[in-house]
Amino acid sequence: MTSPRRLVVVGAGITGLAAAFEWRRRHPDDEIVVLEAGDRLGGKLDRIDLAGAWYDTGAEAMLARVPEAVALVEALGWGDRLVAPATTQASVVLPDGRFPLPAGTVLGVPTSADGLAGVLTPAGVERVRAEADLPPLSLSGDDVAVGALLRERLGDEVVDRLVEPLLGGVYAGRADELSLAATMPALAAHLPGARSVLEAAAAARDAGARSRGDVDGPVFVTVDRGIGALPVALAEAARADVRLRSPAHGLRRTASGFEVSVGPVAAPEVLTADAVLVATPATKAARLLGGVAPAAVEPLQGIPYASMAVVAMAFPAQDVAAGSGLLVPPVTGRLVKGVTVSSAKWSHLGAGGVLRVRSSVGRFRDESQLQRPDDELAAAVVADVAELLGLAHPEPLQTRVVRWGGGLPQYQVGHPARVRAIRSAVAGIPGLEIAGAAFEGPGVPACIRDAYRAVDALG
Repeated sequence: MTSPRRLVVVGAGITGLAAAFEWRRRHPDDEIVVLEAGDRLGGKLDRIDLAGAWYDTGAEAMLARVPEAVALVEALGWGDRLVAPATTQASVVLPDGRFPLPAGTVLGVPTSADGLAGVLTPAGVERVRAEADLPPLSLSGDDVAVGALLRERLGDEVVDRLVEPLLGGVYAGRADELSLAATMPALAAHLPGARSVLEAAAAARDAGARSRGDVDGPVFVTVDRGIGALPVALAEAARADVRLRSPAHGLRRTASGFEVSVGPVAAPEVLTADAVLVATPATKAARLLGGVAPAAVEPLQGIPYASMAVVAMAFPAQDVAAGSGLLVPPVTGRLVKGVTVSSAKWSHLGAGGVLRVRSSVGRFRDESQLQRPDDELAAAVVADVAELLGLAHPEPLQTRVVRWGGGLPQYQVGHPARVRAIRSAVAGIPGLEIAGAAFEGPGVPACIRDAYRAVDALG
């Protein structure tokens, strides 16, 4: 099938909309229908007006050292709207003080004991240094939990003080449950040939530098009008027929393609399609694919999701000595798990005599705090942030709570095998593909990359 007459995309997040945009570039005369159960575009990308500036409440940064996100923004004609961070110096808050994040780690995994003093106790530093004297690595099976391996080899402090806050920020997950192969693939790839984790981490770091050619430039970028502006721009550029409040709840193969049941279950509209891309969270995809790719259902159901909330805050302008922000691991016992000082990190958000800050709450299996009403949650977060940042003027000008219920997929141990099983089941159905944050990475570039992979597979 080289030129389907109608592509139906289920899900209007960044994955589905990037796929629609790319499909339009390759097939300018085809019809593209995008179905979205909610009442807006964007999935986990969104923005608000915070004290007179567009402010992201979903992803607020995109990796710049992989091509997909930057290239997509440039293809939209927004290359001049890309903004590099003014500072990336973050610190980690610990029970015994605040310390700059050590340089040169791989998602918090050190490459040596150098530079760890302070962020680890003296005993913790010695524990890392002693790894070279442990028996050589002996890995069994295809996958292991991040926490299990690192606690055994490098000690609890590396996990609790360095890895947990970084993985918590990306996945809202727990190191003791997350898959090493899925969340730290570069490290996992170098472990089989290494004697130690430190050696593998150094090899992963060096390989990354070589693959980039040691290019100068920012690691992350954003968009001056907000990354949350991309979904509408993509839908318009794709010239897609976007249908909001249109849940897809049935998918059936026909002799010529597919039929998609849309809308109320009692009185659905049946939409025909030559090709279908499912770009929804895994739980919804499992329900939709049960009749056409039943072998994908169980592995899809095996991908749990964490809920979280982002609290956006505007304070009167004041000096804050926290760099781009703070990472707050669970060992502190605090409500928030991170604070981004957006006014310092992004130059365009420091204007107007306002200090703009965001903080996140909630992680997998620890979401009780999210049961608070918005006003109570906002007040508690403001109090935590004001103390962490040492605000002289802690009364906010504006707050906004944005909840992401079931927002972040958990790449638990065995995740790569689950993804392979899902891909295999769907690959057996011509004209059908699946993509999204649940598979190859939750970041914006990873979602775009998976969208393009799906478009390639559909032809």
